Amino acid sequence: MTPRRPAGADAIPAPKALPADTRKPGDGALYAALDLGTNSCRMLIARPSGGQFQVIDSFSKPVQLGLGLEASGRLSRQSMLRTVHALQVCRRKIEQHGVRRMRLVATEACRRARNSRDFMRMIRRETGLPVEIIAAEEEARLAVISCAPLVNTQTEQLLVVDIGGGSTELVWIDLRGVEPALRSRAIMRLTDGFPDGAAGNARVVDWISVPLGVATLRDQFADVSDDPARFALMSWQFEQMLEDFAPYITGVRADDAFQIIGTSGTVTTVAASHLGLKRYDRTKVDGLSMTSVEIDRVIHNYLALGPEGRRADPRIGRERHALIMSGAAILQTLMRVWPTSRLSVADRGLREGLLYSQMVRDGVLASDGLMGVA
Repeated sequence: MTPRRPAGADAIPAPKALPADTRKPGDGALYAALDLGTNSCRMLIARPSGGQFQVIDSFSKPVQLGLGLEASGRLSRQSMLRTVHALQVCRRKIEQHGVRRMRLVATEACRRARNSRDFMRMIRRETGLPVEIIAAEEEARLAVISCAPLVNTQTEQLLVVDIGGGSTELVWIDLRGVEPALRSRAIMRLTDGFPDGAAGNARVVDWISVPLGVATLRDQFADVSDDPARFALMSWQFEQMLEDFAPYITGVRADDAFQIIGTSGTVTTVAASHLGLKRYDRTKVDGLSMTSVEIDRVIHNYLALGPEGRRADPRIGRERHALIMSGAAILQTLMRVWPTSRLSVADRGLREGLLYSQMVRDGVLASDGLMGVA
């Protein structure tokens, strides 16, 4: 059974490089947020714009940092080199835009790898970037606050799901004590942590970081050749990891006052397939609602396509075809445990949460505003 709430025990402080400007930021100050995950390196550069932020530049590269980590417990030399090359591109973008305020974080692969300290030293030496390894709780919290604008005013029980490459974060929040019109703002006020919940505040019932994401779950069953059998085993394995999660134990009922918000490439890919998009369109996907039945229909179609069909499907894409079924197994498990007519798709996540928290800290974005991406 999974250890409860991994603490990111070997969290490493950021190196003293590219120091942030300590002066009060001007209206045009730029911020950078980087998410170095198990599978991808992704960065946003943005500036505050009223109650929102405007994206100025972005970067995304599948680096497969965690490739082989399940078997060896270490980051491979090749994976680290691929990642450093991607980070060098990020460094150039940061310098080109003159960014002085940034938060650059690494997550599950670096939390788990025995040689993560060596890797952080390598990043510092080769790029000078102040990358830090964050704990699972902070990763979950940042994902939650990025999704605040998608919270429905009728929602009383909220489950936020962030399916990553190496882990999946689940946060269950009770909003019954919050006035309906203030529920999005109550989520945003979780910037500084997960409190027990006072009157008028969002109450975090429980949260868990499951050390299974799209890459790690795929790797665990890579030796199973039968496609439907592998999918069933992945789904079963993920559900076993929920046994310590309080809402799973108590059997919280999924009803009309219940909402799931899913943030991940898996969820946005399923949404694009559901819409029949030939080309991905964030404006059509972000904020879309899907039912459990609609999600099941898409996943059954993925299974019918088989590995070759998924590889050729333009809605899935060549970069994601090898990971989509492990992500789908996680998503379908959650829909089976907590069926809903309102899974809200969030094309946002850790990077947006990082930007938001920095801007609130600097006083250039109101913490009670309705954060969005301009």
